[in-house]
Amino acid sequence: MPALSEDAFTPVIASALRPATFAVLGTDNKLHLVYELVITNTGSAPATIEKIDVVSGDASAKVVASFEGDALHARLRATGRGEEAVSPIESSGSRLFLVDFTMDKDSHPPATLLHRFHLMAAGPPGSPKGETVPYTDTMAPISVGTDVTVLGPPLEGKGWVAFNGCCEPTGIHRGSALSVNGQIYFAQRFAIDWMLLYPDAKVFHGDGKSVKDYAGYGVKVIAVADGTVVDTLANLDNQIPGILPDPKSITIKNVDGNHIVLDLGHGKYAFYAHLQKDSLLVSMGDHVKRGQVLALLGNTGNTSAPHLHFHLMDGASVLGSSGLPYVIDHFAVAGQLPAAQFNASGIDGEWSKDLSAHPSSKKSEFPLDLTVVDF
Repeated sequence: MPALSEDAFTPVIASALRPATFAVLGTDNKLHLVYELVITNTGSAPATIEKIDVVSGDASAKVVASFEGDALHARLRATGRGEEAVSPIESSGSRLFLVDFTMDKDSHPPATLLHRFHLMAAGPPGSPKGETVPYTDTMAPISVGTDVTVLGPPLEGKGWVAFNGCCEPTGIHRGSALSVNGQIYFAQRFAIDWMLLYPDAKVFHGDGKSVKDYAGYGVKVIAVADGTVVDTLANLDNQIPGILPDPKSITIKNVDGNHIVLDLGHGKYAFYAHLQKDSLLVSMGDHVKRGQVLALLGNTGNTSAPHLHFHLMDGASVLGSSGLPYVIDHFAVAGQLPAAQFNASGIDGEWSKDLSAHPSSKKSEFPLDLTVVDF
């Protein structure tokens, strides 16, 4: 029998929020790994995390990603509503840590990842209260899969922009943690808000205060795969563009507006949100085929402009499920909007200089944030 390793006092403990993650190929020709850790300080003194190394489970000396300084602190979140959290971690306090990193397209991700924490935390039992000492602990295993779901496109046509997409921790979807049904979920890890550009590369014409000002309003939303309809909502009115609805009017049921959930089988579900009122062409229990028209794009629920919110998840609950990566089998990349300009102007911009005259064909890749896609 192998010798047992010696026990060690660990004032800070960590675990993966979900037991597995997946390496998904993005439109930047890199593999993206996105997941979360739950960190708890069990010690009697505040704990300061100085660095987290992501290491191979087979060879712990092999570091595949590191986070320290601003890159580390930007990924720490409170466990409540996922807001950015302060460091150090108070005694008996917990944090979420949002992990995202890339590997070369042709690399082979380890089957298991571990996380080496470099930190200052409470000393062993009997130490002076409040005193901190340095620790280095390796913990929080997570398995890595590469069997990512292949889907068809959720829309048709040219000039679709992947707004609010993966994978930066400050992203509105990526950082959205929800405590539902007794657990914390990141249902929107890989969610995209698809918005259509007019031929002049603008999202809307006029003052943008009418849903009809937007290029994408009323376009057909289609099935990404064969599946069965397991949830719908169809009776909500459009929101006025430019403003979000009164938070007091938002509930768990209506937050995503009129919507459709498709059961694709094998524990995977496709979610379409913010659909036009009374536009749904399917009902609960209907079986649909890939490419079938499901509804029309609208502006219902917690939204400030017409778009299609789409994501893949591991359960039928649109909030109480874990977001899954996927790839689209065939599309073309027609450009990449600059993040700095988008952060400054939002959708109120003209993007023709960022579009390519010769879109590049893509197969089985995941569209990243601000990528312009032709379906």
